[in-house]
Amino acid sequence: MAERAVQSEIRDGVAVATLDDGKANAIGFDLVAALHAHLDLAEQQAAAVLISGRTGMLSGGFDLAVMRSGPDDVRRLVTAGAELFVRFLEFPRPIIVAATGHAIAAGAILLLASDARVGASGAFKIGLSEVASGMTLPVFAIELARNRLSKRHFHRATNQAALYTPEAAVDVGYLDQVEAADQVVAVARAEAERLGSLAQPAFGATKQRLNGALAAQLRDTLHADLTALTGGTR
Repeated sequence: MAERAVQSEIRDGVAVATLDDGKANAIGFDLVAALHAHLDLAEQQAAAVLISGRTGMLSGGFDLAVMRSGPDDVRRLVTAGAELFVRFLEFPRPIIVAATGHAIAAGAILLLASDARVGASGAFKIGLSEVASGMTLPVFAIELARNRLSKRHFHRATNQAALYTPEAAVDVGYLDQVEAADQVVAVARAEAERLGSLAQPAFGATKQRLNGALAAQLRDTLHADLTALTGGTR
């Protein structure tokens, strides 16, 4: 991963994280750590969080170099990613994602774990591709999908590894709206400002009531699920 693959800044009360490793914005250990640091800063200094990719790419998923390196590393990385997504669910500030392009596998899970999602119109693919790639979906991915996706599309989106255009992804439940590619970040920022203006601690407390049971379930099942998926014994 390129150095400084996450650019982080706070502007007008919005903590903006831009993912750009020059490739697929792979979710690896460094990116997970950078997003945690961004959330730490946002919790102290911002009213809302905005996460975006570069033009054409939000994220292609977990870092393939790690995912091909053996079960121990796979378990460590997927656990780290899952813990980040659980933090999204519990984070007291609104988290908005601008899907600036493709959002595949763990990139799609970023959308499922966020409060509001704005996608760029274009020839992009959004969805959980794991089964098509030979990976069993972990419990946390299935339950995040169950929580946000339309019941009509749930099985096709998970067990059948369907990928969707941004426009179709609105009906499926990955996105809330689609905007022109050159406007998606600006629209997502306006949404971050709107949600960030909602009263606290009312927003954070209500979000906890909405997501608390799911977050607890994911935390309780994570270790055993990932150990089983990777054939581990610890």
